[in-house]
Amino acid sequence: MTVPGGRQAGTRRPRALLRRAAAVLAGLALLSGTASCTGGSPGPAPAISPDALGSDQEIVVVSGLDVTGQGGIRHQLIEEWNERQEANGSPYRARLVELSGSADQQRSQLLGALQSGSASYDVVNLDVTWVPEFAQGGLIQPLDDSLLDEQDLFPAVTATARWNDVVHSVPFNTDVGLLYYRKDHLAAAGLPDPAGTGFTWQDLIAYATAVQEAARRDPGARAFKGLESGWTSQLSAYEGLTVNGIEALSTTHPAPPLTDAEGRYTGTPALIEEGLDELARRTHQAHTLPGAGDSTESTSLADFVAGRTTFLRHWPYIYRDVADLPGTDVGVMPLPGKAVLGGQNLAVARTVGGGAADKARDLISFLTGPTGERCLLDAGFAAVRRSAYTDPDVTCSYVRGDTATPGAPPTGEPTRTMPRDRDGRPAYADTVLRPALDDAVSRPRTPYYGAFTQTYAAHLAAVADGVPPDDLSTTARDLDAALRKVMPVRP
Repeated sequence: MTVPGGRQAGTRRPRALLRRAAAVLAGLALLSGTASCTGGSPGPAPAISPDALGSDQEIVVVSGLDVTGQGGIRHQLIEEWNERQEANGSPYRARLVELSGSADQQRSQLLGALQSGSASYDVVNLDVTWVPEFAQGGLIQPLDDSLLDEQDLFPAVTATARWNDVVHSVPFNTDVGLLYYRKDHLAAAGLPDPAGTGFTWQDLIAYATAVQEAARRDPGARAFKGLESGWTSQLSAYEGLTVNGIEALSTTHPAPPLTDAEGRYTGTPALIEEGLDELARRTHQAHTLPGAGDSTESTSLADFVAGRTTFLRHWPYIYRDVADLPGTDVGVMPLPGKAVLGGQNLAVARTVGGGAADKARDLISFLTGPTGERCLLDAGFAAVRRSAYTDPDVTCSYVRGDTATPGAPPTGEPTRTMPRDRDGRPAYADTVLRPALDDAVSRPRTPYYGAFTQTYAAHLAAVADGVPPDDLSTTARDLDAALRKVMPVRP
């Protein structure tokens, strides 16, 4: 079978040739960057560094940045695998290469590298929405079903591993939207803690309104210092807005049929309008932070930490950053309504063959096993296995953090930065995170997801700016027509 680049499946280019090719590409990128710098152009994609190319006995793992920091848990798990290879007399070693930039930029870099063969990546850590595209394009290879422990994986997470009923990836870490809230704001407004109450979006808006009214009555209250509005989220016109839009639509219409099993568009203007109406209600200027239409993960977190909002929709990885903020008390609960499933899956590049392919699959099995998943959970990721949350016998024995502190995380930060239960897990893991994952919904699964999200977010921006259009029906029809232009449509 011939794969992109003209090679036969299961063959590898010599590393020396790849290094020379990478050096040439780097030079061309520099030349094109200086010759075609225009204000409307995003500029050339970052060149693939020759450092991304290892020896024939090195398994290169490429991923986005590790949210647990430099020398974080992913690095430590890979080093543990390397030590085991050395102990067993194997010449193979693995190395993690991290890509910078946004998720869209990382996707572009990976697509370019795998299509051209300009970097010898063996194992790729893909956002779950990219798996259909990379599988359909022949850039990753089918894997044996035995790599999926479906009895232990969350069902929605398991579904992300396949395309066209074939396993192409293995879930590594997952993600789901959560609702963080300032308990000090609620207490000062005389409101009860909403955790465990069946909190809805109507309740959130009512709470936000009550807090703002209390702040107006007592503007000098210490708890309300810096307060500007009720809630914020990731509402800039990028993947964050797509996620918020899908969550709004999924709350009003469970399992919205936006694509079929082949990834073709199946939506209608009426269905799209349901989601737009709910998103407009959630992001109305009366209770949404001014400027939230430009918010990303980092800016929305900064606004929440500064006390500008009472509520924040965000991901699990920030729990370690906000759960023990000095001078305040932060709570976390499942997001009202439906929350979108995120995460990354590990896949093997199509061009990897022979002993390297065997070792790549072995590495994936090791990283995604019960112990590895427990280590990821302890470090701040959302684990893909139920046993990581519930089984007392599943512990993080591969890596060591602050060994003088029982229950310390494997990344070595002081235990106080992440509250933990008696078994050393993040305190919210079993009571908040696991239930949220049980109820999570997926974004559309399609090889054309890049076109979908760019179009969807661009049209949603006019609705999520705090002052939505008077005629959402027209916006819905425009968005439906735009999606039909950029995606194949089911007959």
